[in-house]
Amino acid sequence: MNSLRQPGKWEKYFWPVLAAGTFLALWYLSVKWSGTKIFPSPPEVGRAAVELVRKGLLFRYVLDSLRRVAVGYGGAAVLGIPIGLLLGWYPEWAFVVNPVIQMLRPISPIAWIPVAIVLFGVGDLAAIYLIFLAAFFPIVVAAINGVRNVPSMYRRAGRNFGLSPMQLITRVVFLAALPQIILGLRIALGVAWLVVVAAEMIAVDSGLGYLVIDSRNSGKRYDLVVAAMFLIGLTGLVLDAGFRRIETFRSVRWGFRNAS
Repeated sequence: MNSLRQPGKWEKYFWPVLAAGTFLALWYLSVKWSGTKIFPSPPEVGRAAVELVRKGLLFRYVLDSLRRVAVGYGGAAVLGIPIGLLLGWYPEWAFVVNPVIQMLRPISPIAWIPVAIVLFGVGDLAAIYLIFLAAFFPIVVAAINGVRNVPSMYRRAGRNFGLSPMQLITRVVFLAALPQIILGLRIALGVAWLVVVAAEMIAVDSGLGYLVIDSRNSGKRYDLVVAAMFLIGLTGLVLDAGFRRIETFRSVRWGFRNAS
C-alpha cells in the first residue's frame, strides 16, 4: 500500500507557481536592497525579452538552437539505438567494442570543440557534431542495458514462435527494452541541450548560446544575458516535460510491468 498522498489537481499548479513567485520576489528584493547597477531585476529582464521579440530575434534564436539539437540528437538516436541493440544482443561484440566506448564516453563534449572547429570550421556542422557526440554514448549505453535486462522468457517465447534473431530484436527485445531506451533518450536530450548552448558561444553566430555571449560582449547587456538564460531553462523544461509525457504512454510502460 502506498502511504504517500497524491497531490490534488490544484496542488500540481499552485505550489510550483508559488515557488516561482517567491523566487522572483526574492530576486527583485535582493537587487533593490543591494543597489547593484549590473545585475538586472525581473522587470528589466522582462523588458529585455520584449526587446528580443520586437527585433525578431527571440523566436529565431530559439528555433536555431532547436534545429541544431534536432539534427545532432536525431542522428545520435538513429545510429545509437540500433548499435546499442546489437551490442546488447551479441555480448561478444560488446566485449570488443566496450573499451573504446568506456574510453570515449567520459570525455566532455566541450573538450571536442577545438577538434570540431578544425574538422568543420565555424558553423552549424561543428555545433551539430558536438551535439551528436554528447547524445550518442548515453543512447548506446541505455540501449545495451535495456537489451540485457529483457527477461529471458521473452527470447525463448520468440524462438518458440520461429522468429529469426533480427525479428526477435525488432519485434520483441526492442519493445521490451523501450522504457530504458526512452530514459536514455531523455538523459541524452538534456546533455545535448547543455552542449548546444556551449557550442553556440564559440562555433556559430546565432542561437541562445550566441545570444548570451554576444549580449555580454556588446555593451554588457546583462538584462539580455539573463533573459537568454531563462529562455534556455524554459526550453529545456519543455523538452524534458515532453519526454516525461512519453514515458507515461501505455505502449512504453508495458516493458516495466511485464519485467516485474
